Amino acid sequence: MTAGSELMSVLFQENFREPKHLETLISRLVPQLSRNAKTIAGWGAHYAMGLVFAAIYVELWEHRKIKHSIKNGLILGTLSGFLGYLIWKATFKAHPLPPWINYSHYYLQRIPAHIVFAVAATIAYKMTLTSEGTKTA
Repeated sequence: MTAGSELMSVLFQENFREPKHLETLISRLVPQLSRNAKTIAGWGAHYAMGLVFAAIYVELWEHRKIKHSIKNGLILGTLSGFLGYLIWKATFKAHPLPPWINYSHYYLQRIPAHIVFAVAATIAYKMTLTSEGTKTA
């Protein structure tokens, strides 16, 4: 997903990089932090949310709520993208000094980014199951 946002940033010449936006938000709330601490916090928050989304997917797969298929990965990605849109919109709205970006463009590219993430997570999960099956056989 991070690579996808980087690619979208280059293609559309806009900043869609989530860790940089998180760094900006943190920097404006806690300006006394060192630049390094702000960067680490931005990346940390970004990866933490990725882990949350992935953990939810695994929970759904493990408890057989949904099958771990590419089709369901696309559905999960679409739903996650919409949820990501809502989270980012609320974050920017609640922040006293949000970044100056084209919000419509930023929100729009959230959905394909989450679809790629969810499909990649689905494939990785299936590969893990295949690998575990091979080890126990």
